[in-house]
Amino acid sequence: MPTISRKQQTQKRHKRLRRNLSGTNSRPRLTVFRSNNHIYAQVIDDDAQNTLCAASTLDKDLRSSLKADGSSCDASTAVGELVAQRALAKGIQQVVFDRGGNIYHGRIKALAEAAREAGLKF
Repeated sequence: MPTISRKQQTQKRHKRLRRNLSGTNSRPRLTVFRSNNHIYAQVIDDDAQNTLCAASTLDKDLRSSLKADGSSCDASTAVGELVAQRALAKGIQQVVFDRGGNIYHGRIKALAEAAREAGLKF
């Protein structure tokens, strides 16, 4: 029996999650992608197949203010706050959280809690 890599396990979990998660115009999906060096968050309307707003550790306005690299919980917190601010500026208050197959722990949890504190409801 072949072994399944960690990335394949994450993709398998994400597929399983996405069966039940869908973003609408009234309640879009806040999705998170975590790489080894950075973290990305997008607010997506799946009905229109449109990204409404996004933030990541690669954003120019965020990159200069980060003390550590993009792979820390502090960076995830900053991205969570930024994506929440951008979503609220577009009139989005409620979202469905899509953790992207990752475990709700560490950087994913930091991003989600920062977005909640900044005003998003999920």
